[in-house]
Amino acid sequence: MNQIAQIDTALYSPTDALATFCKAAGDSLRLDILRVLRNDSFGVLELAQIFSMRQSGMSHHLKVLANAGLVSARREGNSIFYRRSLPAPEVSWHQLHAQLLTELDALPADPAQLAAISQIHGQRAELSRQFFARFADGTPAQQDLIAHFGLYREPLLALIDTLPLPARELAIEVGPGEGGFLPSLAAQFQHVIALDNAESMLDRARQQCSDAGLTNVQCLLADALAPQLLPPADCLVCNMVLHHMPAPAEALRRFADLLKPGGSLVLTELCSHDQSWVRDTCGDLWLGFDQDDIARWATDAGLEVGLSQYIGLRNGFQLQLLQLAKPEPSSSEERTTA
Repeated sequence: MNQIAQIDTALYSPTDALATFCKAAGDSLRLDILRVLRNDSFGVLELAQIFSMRQSGMSHHLKVLANAGLVSARREGNSIFYRRSLPAPEVSWHQLHAQLLTELDALPADPAQLAAISQIHGQRAELSRQFFARFADGTPAQQDLIAHFGLYREPLLALIDTLPLPARELAIEVGPGEGGFLPSLAAQFQHVIALDNAESMLDRARQQCSDAGLTNVQCLLADALAPQLLPPADCLVCNMVLHHMPAPAEALRRFADLLKPGGSLVLTELCSHDQSWVRDTCGDLWLGFDQDDIARWATDAGLEVGLSQYIGLRNGFQLQLLQLAKPEPSSSEERTTA
């Protein structure tokens, strides 16, 4: 989801461009904005809410940061979201840029900012929850216009079959929807836990399990982003759910916590697209994701990018199937722990 913003150095001398960078970074509020944008993207109204200031003032600061190549913007339907820019290697002070971000990330977290960010995430999550709560009789029919489950079921099963998992004891599926994939997981793992925060969807998943005669599947009403008292899983599956989540980077960290060392997170997700109608008709919070963004979030969560596959779909959508592995501790780490 990130784009590298670059200063047009052809319009300025190198020292003018560097001065623009230093001026942008020489303000405590703008530095705090960069801290907030570490692993998340926010709209201008959301940032104004986080920092308790007027939209016009926040827009000014974002313009200064964008002109300095410190933030980049991406349109999501009718909304524009901002996130931190990566240091551009072709810019002569890219090491200064990288060091600035490193030092900012090393600062202690601000409790007030964390609380404000949590409030924004809660507002996003409530929009998604309210959307799916309206469909007690099943998922919205428009979902099939994007990616019917049957289109990726077999590639997904084939991917899971190839994984060198610690065991086949436990699989967790986050957001099982109507439970279409639960019978397949139940056939491969001794025990399966399905987590969903929409009671109506979970009722349909339970019915799916009952109709299939499954006795090793447990359906739990729970927010997957909240701390869970669950045994660590060999495999965690998340099909077409991440784009409904308020904080995708935070979600990957939570998912990593639910895995055994050596376990794998398997994502089925939309690639980045520009079809904003899915916000209203399908309840999507994000218009897909770039693989580079998912890879960066995975690294921050302590996961390693593994196998991947792309599936072209009708109506201009493309799916990405990704495996993200939680590495085994090294021998030195094991000795330290012992």
